[in-house]
Formats: sequence, C-alpha cells, structure tokens
Amino acid sequence: MIAGPGSCWQLTRTVRFGDTDAAGVMHFHQLLRWCHEAWEESLERSGVAAAAVFPGGDPAVGDGGPSVALPIVHCSADFRRPLRCGDRLQVLLSPRRLDGGSFEVSYAFARDGEPVAWGLLRHRAIEAASRRPCDLPPVLEGWLEAAVASADPG
Repeated sequence: MIAGPGSCWQLTRTVRFGDTDAAGVMHFHQLLRWCHEAWEESLERSGVAAAAVFPGGDPAVGDGGPSVALPIVHCSADFRRPLRCGDRLQVLLSPRRLDGGSFEVSYAFARDGEPVAWGLLRHRAIEAASRRPCDLPPVLEGWLEAAVASADPG
C-alpha cells in the first residue's frame, strides 16, 4: 500500500460509472469530492456525529447545528494514472494540525497498491455567525488526537 508517516485511516472506494467522463475515465473533479467523503467517513469511524461538525443540526430537537464552520481554504490534487469504472481504490488519510484553528488532511489513492492520485484539503475554523477565525471545536481536537495516536508506531 502507500502508507506513510501520520497515516491513520485506510478506506476503500470503487470508481462508479457516474464518476467518469465520456471517455470512461474518472472526471477530475471527483477526486476532491472523494477526499471530502473520506474525511466524513473517518469522522464517523471515530464516533463523531455529522451533526456535530456540519450545519443543519437535528431539526427534531431544534438544534441549529455547530457554532463553528470548517470551510476548505485550500485544496489540491495530483493525478498519476487514469481511473476507470470498476477500479477498486485504497484511500489513505493523513490528518495534520496546522495551528489552533486549522488542519489539513492528505489523501493518497492507490489501485492494487500502485499510487494513482493524491489530494489535500485544508480547513480553517470560523465562527458560524460572525465568520471570524476561531479555534477548532473540541470534537475536532479529539478527532485529531485520535488520528495522531493511531498513526504513532511506538
């Protein structure tokens, strides 16, 4: 696989027909969507409820959702090999805290152990109401600590 220092979650994904263009090759914008979906899955696997991180909350209890938003402030992707419908991919996530209010997650994609693509999403915590920068919420602090602990070989 494509494991590296700091990697803590390995997920899988299959390239679907709707992910491809007219030539049958994965359309470039899908990679960043897959990165975000992999991040969401890592949160779920860590026991972090979507309502604790994403807007919307639970209308049944009148919860408006989190007071902190986590917009993506930078993203990048590198493509090494074409991906086609039916390809099974391994996705390796490597989160890293940048400072008290931001973090990034690197994503390595492989097919049969061969690297095929890389992605990066950088998030910045902001107060949802004022849109001012703030510290990461405790639920994300816990997620990052769990990531570091699970990636630590010692």
